[in-house]
Amino acid sequence: MSWLSNQTSGGDFVLLDLFRGTPVPWVLFTLTVLDLLVALLGNSVIIILIWADPLLHTPMYFLLSQLSLMDILYISTLVPKMAVDFLTGDRRISFIGCSLQMFLFITLGGSECLLLAVMAYDRYVAICQPLRYPVLMRPRVCALLVLVTWLGALLNALFHSIYTLTFPYCASREIHHFFCEIPALLKVACADTSQYEKGLFGSCVVFFIPPVSGILCSYGRILSTVLGMGSGQGLRKTLGTCSSHVTVVTLFYGAAIIKYIVPKSYHSPEQEEVVPIFYTIITPMLNPLIYSLRNKDVTRAFRKVFRV
Repeated sequence: MSWLSNQTSGGDFVLLDLFRGTPVPWVLFTLTVLDLLVALLGNSVIIILIWADPLLHTPMYFLLSQLSLMDILYISTLVPKMAVDFLTGDRRISFIGCSLQMFLFITLGGSECLLLAVMAYDRYVAICQPLRYPVLMRPRVCALLVLVTWLGALLNALFHSIYTLTFPYCASREIHHFFCEIPALLKVACADTSQYEKGLFGSCVVFFIPPVSGILCSYGRILSTVLGMGSGQGLRKTLGTCSSHVTVVTLFYGAAIIKYIVPKSYHSPEQEEVVPIFYTIITPMLNPLIYSLRNKDVTRAFRKVFRV
């Protein structure tokens, strides 16, 4: 681990203060902290309800509990550090802290990309192949699919975290971003990173394009099956079941694709900083609200568990 000691001896990194760069920093800070609290509370409630109510012990809700767990870890990786930096005025982050933050961010982002595709597949099997659903989505299969999403994302994060931090970094080490994200970190590297950036782009394509294609295929088959039934009531029921997931997918993938897949020439420096807010801070807060407000099963479980 000699490379680690060489890097850490060069000093801490310095993060951008996202709040103080705005006309109303305390308002933005307060909203972000409230966002954190709502995300932690909402996702925790979802997990508790799914654990406590036997009627929610189904593959769909098991996958939803995994999404809630990812969102809790996702937002906790970034926002507490941002809040401490704003309150103390100390924007430094150690080499180890930056490494850990980057590793967790890549792991959780990658696993959520894959999990959303698994959730779409679950809905496809439930609606298009209902008789085979107990076999195709039996507990062991669900557990294996979730394990693959975590392991795939973890191995990807491990490789990129280690490789990124082997580059030499310039003396200032000031990252023009509010957390240790690879593209922002590479901008302060004192070495040619162009070849690695091509590999990073390829990795992003692998984690975005196949899952998005799987999601589109799943919902295309679902729509085709329901329209073939010729039932307006069936169409409304299907749309009600799938609309929450489609909304979550659109929010998460839309912002992530703009950030990682769309060429940099189409980005302004301000967009580079603002776009990640959607998939790192806003979506973890919105996801439990999206899934609970229109879900009768979750509403019923909430009233049952909390005696409301």
